[in-house]
This record gives sequence, structure tokens and C-alpha cells, in this order.
Amino acid sequence: MQRFKSALPIVKWVGGKRQLLNSLVPLLPQKISYYCEPFLGGGALFFRIQPQRAIVNDINPDLIAVYEVVKTDVDALIESLKTYRNTPEQFYFVRDLDRNKDTYQSLSAVERASRFIYLNKTCYNGLFRVNSAGEFNSPFGRYKNPNIVNEPTLRAVSAFFNANDIQFSCMDFEEVLKALPEGSFVYLDPPYDPVSSTSNFTGYNKGGFGKDEQLRLKACCDDLTSRKIKFMLSNSSTEFILDLYTGYDITPVEAKRSINCIGAKRGNVKEVIIRNYGTK
Repeated sequence: MQRFKSALPIVKWVGGKRQLLNSLVPLLPQKISYYCEPFLGGGALFFRIQPQRAIVNDINPDLIAVYEVVKTDVDALIESLKTYRNTPEQFYFVRDLDRNKDTYQSLSAVERASRFIYLNKTCYNGLFRVNSAGEFNSPFGRYKNPNIVNEPTLRAVSAFFNANDIQFSCMDFEEVLKALPEGSFVYLDPPYDPVSSTSNFTGYNKGGFGKDEQLRLKACCDDLTSRKIKFMLSNSSTEFILDLYTGYDITPVEAKRSINCIGAKRGNVKEVIIRNYGTK
């Protein structure tokens, strides 16, 4: 199996799992023949594993379009990214392109992908957030020297995609899970159950992800178990989640909270890794 050392996450993402890889990797099954990740985001675990066969999904169509362009037209994407500058004037001009639906729809796939990456690298905290109309609304980040054109990583990710059987989809997580064959492995990293009434993050997509969605995901996990499909799930260590997954293997871990408008409130928080299998 060919490894692509520079094939790393190409976008920053809320709840990204880079910092938890040392906790996640030892809990993986020894053999993964078919990998599935229904809430892909930045894909830290996906890029660490680099499976030969996989279906990766996200409800955010612009994010999935980025991955598709990286696979099919990375040269044009890199050239487009080179035209951007890290200024508030350009940031807000580019950000506001989706306010005019006709203008936004007229952009090519490469132009949309480069816009997405540019905004992700230059917005405040790398926080992808949309309003009720589905419009990107994170403010300018004021970074001194963001790596807008990470050419080595983009090329390595493109090579990884093209050297393996990687499928991309943009649909509800339940639809993805229904079609999986026995013997698959699923990593689930949904929007977390909020640890308090003020910590809920609902701006990832305009529909949000509340208690009803968590319950629906749990039902999917029960279905995966009945079909002998292994899953590993990350979530916050709340009473609701701990009660919900009673009977499954639950491993507590600590993660560093990196997104909070108040610096003093950024620190270690308790999370859980939930599995329907052992490590042996």
C-alpha cells in the first residue's frame, strides 16, 4: 500500500480530530477493508489511515466539491488560489459572493473550491459558519501569513485520491450508512452534543444538529451493530450521550477546546470514543 506522507487535511474544521489521533488510532480495528466517514469535515483520521477503498460524505456540498476538485483539477485549483491576497477588502468581497445567488451559481467548480479554501484559511479561527440563508458569515481572521496555497499538501491529497478507490457523496448520514456492506468500518464524528446551553454550535449547516439527530444517529449505530458493521464514534461526554450509548464500549478522552471567543475558556474538555467492538 502506497503512503502519501504529505496527504494531510487541507481545511481547518470545527471539531477537527488532529489532536485526538493518538487516542483514536490505537482503537481502530486491526483490518479495514472498506472505510466510511459520513461526517468528513477536515478528515484528519481519514488522511491518517489513507484507506484503499472508502466512501466519505459530508452534508456541506461546498466542502465535498472542494475534495472533488482536488481530485480532478488540482493544477487549476492551485493557480486560482495564487490570485488571492490576505486583506479584509478581498476577504469580504469573496465572502459576499454567495449573497447573489446568480453570481455564485455562475462560478466554476474550481472557482468555488478556491473560494472555499481561501475563506477557510483567512476567516476568524477557521470557523466555517453559515446563517439561516446558508451564506458564509464568519468574519476576517487578521492572520499575518496564512498558508492559502499549500501546494505540496494539495498535490499529495490529489495523488492519494487518484491512487485509491475513494468515493465522495453529499447526503444525509443515514442514507450513507444504509448502503454499506457487511465488513465495513465506520468512523462517526457528528456535531457534538453541547456541554452547556451556551456552547451549542449550529452554524455548520443551516439545519443544525440537535437531540433528535443524535437519537437518529444512535438508531443507525444500533442498525450497524445488527448488520455486523463496526463503528467508532466521537462525541462530548455529556449525561445524554453516556446514557444514550449504555451497553457500548465507551472510552473517555480529553481534547483541547480551540474555538471560543474568550481565550481563558479554551482548554481541555472531556470527550468519549464509543465503539461496538473490542480492540483484539
